[in-house]
Amino acid sequence: MITVNMDKAREIKKDMIRAERKPKLEELDVQFMRAVEAGDTDAQATIAAQKQALRDATDDPAIASATTPDELKAVVPVALQETP
Repeated sequence: MITVNMDKAREIKKDMIRAERKPKLEELDVQFMRAVEAGDTDAQATIAAQKQALRDATDDPAIASATTPDELKAVVPVALQETP
């Protein structure tokens, strides 16, 4: 019988999330700099919140509570669904 080390699987999932969020963070960095140049503090605050949500994506409680590989594969943090 094959058993899956769920602790290692969770770390792999977090690495996958990090790879997926990287281009999104880079795009938000560009948007943030444009907002800084334009003096748009509202946009800066919004973008900063989006960036923080992406940083927090690896702390999604669904990752820790997943008990099977299939449950873990199904986890898609909300921040990855909502940002550009």
